[in-house]
Amino acid sequence: MNAVTIWDEMTSTLGKPQFAFTLAVAEERITLRELIRARVFQEVAEYNAQQGEIFRGLVQPSEAERTLNGYKLRQPRQLDPHRQVETALAAFETNGFIILVDDRQMDSLDEPIELVPDLSVTFLKLVPLVGG
Repeated sequence: MNAVTIWDEMTSTLGKPQFAFTLAVAEERITLRELIRARVFQEVAEYNAQQGEIFRGLVQPSEAERTLNGYKLRQPRQLDPHRQVETALAAFETNGFIILVDDRQMDSLDEPIELVPDLSVTFLKLVPLVGG
């Protein structure tokens, strides 16, 4: 089993990770698509087990509002991991976030990642600039 450290950051808070956790992956080599899928499945499983008010995940579930610490669901409910994965993959494809693997930007969902010890993956959520 390989342990991957996942860091979540936003462009507005660069250098100050908002959230970090470890993702256990059985394979030694996976694609970026598989890494996103594993991450989303883990965070949805953790949320579904606790059913809290706030979901700390990569992408916003439907019928939820963004808060300082995640996404607040109007009513706690079971989230669909497959739907969340689809949303996350679409967000990556439309530049909703970028992924850095040991400070190297990944460009394709089918790009392979070698899972080496102390691998660090940063999910950098892009925040649009306000103004004109």
